Parts: sequence; C-alpha cells; structure tokens
Amino acid sequence: VQVINNGIDLSVFNPTPSDFRKRNKIADDKYLLLGVAFGWGVRKGLDVFIDLSKRLGDEYQIVLVGTDSAVDAQLPENIISIHKTQNQKELAEIYSAADLFVNPTREENYPTVNMESIACGTPVLTFRTGGSPEIVDDTCGSVVDCDDIDAMEKEICRICAEQLYSKEQCLKKAQSFDMNLKFEEYVKLYEQKQ
Repeated sequence: VQVINNGIDLSVFNPTPSDFRKRNKIADDKYLLLGVAFGWGVRKGLDVFIDLSKRLGDEYQIVLVGTDSAVDAQLPENIISIHKTQNQKELAEIYSAADLFVNPTREENYPTVNMESIACGTPVLTFRTGGSPEIVDDTCGSVVDCDDIDAMEKEICRICAEQLYSKEQCLKKAQSFDMNLKFEEYVKLYEQKQ
C-alpha cells in the first residue's frame, strides 16, 4: 500500500492581500481566529467555537466561513458568519487575513482546509482526529487532544501571544502540498507498476 495525499493549487492558495478585516470592522490589534467548513455542526466543532467565543477575551475575533441561516441562529453576536465565498481567491484572502486557523473537527480524513490555510501563511491549531494532525508539524501549527477545549483555549492564547509560527515557516511547509508534486507521485507509482 502506498499513500499519496491530496494536494492543493499553490497558485491560488498563497498569501493574498485583502481588505477583509476592514470590510468586517476587525481592528488590526485583534487576533482573527478562522474556521472554515461546509456542513457546520458538532462533527465540525461548531459547539467548540461557540464555547471559545465565551472564554476568549475581546482581543480575539472568531470568523466562521461556510455557515448558513440555521447556523447563524446558534451563533452568539461576537462570531462573524460568512455564508460562502465567491471563489477560491476570496477564500485565500480570508485565510491570509487570519492570525490562526482553528479546526476543532471531530471526524476528518485529510482536511484540505488545513493545507489551504498553511499555504496562505496562516498556522493551524487542530484536534488530534483523523488525518488532521498529519498536515501540521512544529513549524506551522499545533495539535491538541480531541474535545480538550481547555487545551485548545490555552494553545490559542499561547500561539497568538508568542507569535510562534512565521508566515515563512508556513509557506515552506506548504511546498509539500503542491498538487503538481502529487500528480508526479501518481505517475511514478504507475510507472513502477508497469
């Protein structure tokens, strides 16, 4: 058995300037915590974000992308909800504006969102579930045990306060996500089996 992980388009997902913070009235001195999912619910950690919004101080702003009106009805006023993006470029702009991508997923294979965030220069904090921790190493993010919201809160504060992961470190790690390298791995595997 040989595993070839999914890749992403690094020509799309890279540090992308935007006015996302300005449009959403997020002050430059606030830490922007981002979550991106489709089908938000307990499986994707919606309840974790709601809990974190009560625990974290005013210096943090949570933004969730991929929500809908049913999710909005559950969210406190201090979480910004973005139903959908117009395209991948807009999503890259949002990743780039964030200080930390938080992925409290409870069921996951090999989440593309983690790779996309790192490729935009934004580190990842995730639960130790499925393939999510396989994407993160000590240069671009951190992993806490599933459902340990206390640990996640502490790690958010530590990562933001100490600015543990640089954009350059994240971009270096992102090179391993290049979809073109993954295509080459498939070709090599095919050639080996001939």
